[in-house]
Amino acid sequence: MASQLDNEESLDLLLARQPVFNKSQDVVAYLLLYRNTEGGLPAELNDHLATSSVILNTYASICQQGEVRHLPCYIKVTDSTLMSEHFPELPKEHFVLEILSHSKITPEFVERVAELAQLGYRLALCDYEPAERYLPLLKHIHILKLDLQRFGLDRIEQIVHDLKPYNLELLADKVETQEEFRKCYELGFGLFQGYFLSKPEPIKGKKLSSSKVLLLQLMLELQSPHASAASVEQIVINDPLLTYRILRVVNSAAFNVQREIKSLSHAITLLGFDQIRKWVSLFLVSDTADKPEELTRIMLVRGRMCEIIGEMTGLDQPISAFITGLFSQLDVLLDMRMGDLLSQVPLQDEVKAALLDRSGQLGTILHEVELYEAGEFDNMKNLLETRFYETAYRHSLSWSQQVMQTLYTND
Repeated sequence: MASQLDNEESLDLLLARQPVFNKSQDVVAYLLLYRNTEGGLPAELNDHLATSSVILNTYASICQQGEVRHLPCYIKVTDSTLMSEHFPELPKEHFVLEILSHSKITPEFVERVAELAQLGYRLALCDYEPAERYLPLLKHIHILKLDLQRFGLDRIEQIVHDLKPYNLELLADKVETQEEFRKCYELGFGLFQGYFLSKPEPIKGKKLSSSKVLLLQLMLELQSPHASAASVEQIVINDPLLTYRILRVVNSAAFNVQREIKSLSHAITLLGFDQIRKWVSLFLVSDTADKPEELTRIMLVRGRMCEIIGEMTGLDQPISAFITGLFSQLDVLLDMRMGDLLSQVPLQDEVKAALLDRSGQLGTILHEVELYEAGEFDNMKNLLETRFYETAYRHSLSWSQQVMQTLYTND
């Protein structure tokens, strides 16, 4: 895996993405997260935004309902970047320029913002607070971000009311729960950021469906040292749809099978138990139609990145790291408390410990990936050389997109 990542184009910086949702909880853009002490645009990123296809083809690329699309990316820009004579020639349809709240709003600065707006750039102002100094900007920007945790819902309601004359698109930032999402929705916000999608809303007494119980029985058998293609087949054939899906996956272009596979036991032998474990896990997390696609996408990226780090740090069974990352938000997907869920799930003890309290080697890897996803790069333990993290993350983004296309095709 190290040699594979070495061959990837390097961006020379740590870079992650955070989704921006609309009212339907569909992803409509991504905020780029990167390490920079000033909170602005690093020179390395500045160069790549204008010249590299990596940003658009990976960080801005998404598979929605089986189709690959490119979404806009929000990028924070400092005053010096905004005012520079060498401002990068960015594709206007692909980027939203995010102005920092601590900018020095001089007449020259306002004139520059108005000029960029006239040139066709989409402009957002982050961390807004009601103050007279911001009023000149409100005439030229398109999106206003309000920090929900800073103001609270009561105060934000008045702020939203006062902003109505400006006809701005309002983005609720740091939305942490589904309840906060619903209240911001009612207040008239059209865009949302935060971790509300990653917080479970447990339903008391909820039990796993029969189809998921079957998948979990299959996973238990796959972890048995006595498992065989025949014993796995005996479980799978109880569900004709699952049998069909596995055969479709094996016969898909992703596996370059020379001739069509019709026998389930042959398919299991061909794939190997690790691949079967992975696909059973993927079927388990992709079978919840009432959840936004982004949740499955996040789980796939996290699972694959955990697996890569597991491989590169010498973990005996990297598939365990994959399952740990993938299942780290299974509680959210199924609306069950993690403890209650794990009592019904046949997982190894070290995987359960990692999921419950981030303990053990698997827990360390999972927490490392979670920090990377959140852009908290300075808090990471750096289990690998820094240069491997971004390529591992980018590889995981691309892999998740391919898998979602395959899953959608094989539904």
